[in-house]
Amino acid sequence: MEQIFNKLVRDKIPEKIEKNGEVAVTRTLTQEEYLQELNKKLLEESHEVINAINSAQTIEELADVLEVLESIAELNGYTLDDIIQTAKTKKEKRGGFTKRLFLEKTYSKEK
Repeated sequence: MEQIFNKLVRDKIPEKIEKNGEVAVTRTLTQEEYLQELNKKLLEESHEVINAINSAQTIEELADVLEVLESIAELNGYTLDDIIQTAKTKKEKRGGFTKRLFLEKTYSKEK
């Protein structure tokens, strides 16, 4: 039975497929295609975080998101440490999300 996936997969997935007695048909993406597929994978993995049903599944999906982020960073000449440092800098300037603030609206003060 043939199954069509047409998606970016982890490097060892074809080996796993072949160990199960199937044939994996793959190709190497161009750099432009790779970035496009990483962006799709980021959305896919983010949805999986949202839909996780427990903390164990959440951490697994967050690890997948982190892996995709690291790949996107590397493609752009950065490292995971660069992302972390940028996040720290933004947190120092703008704060984090620990206060759980939800901005409902703003309005001008009358003079």
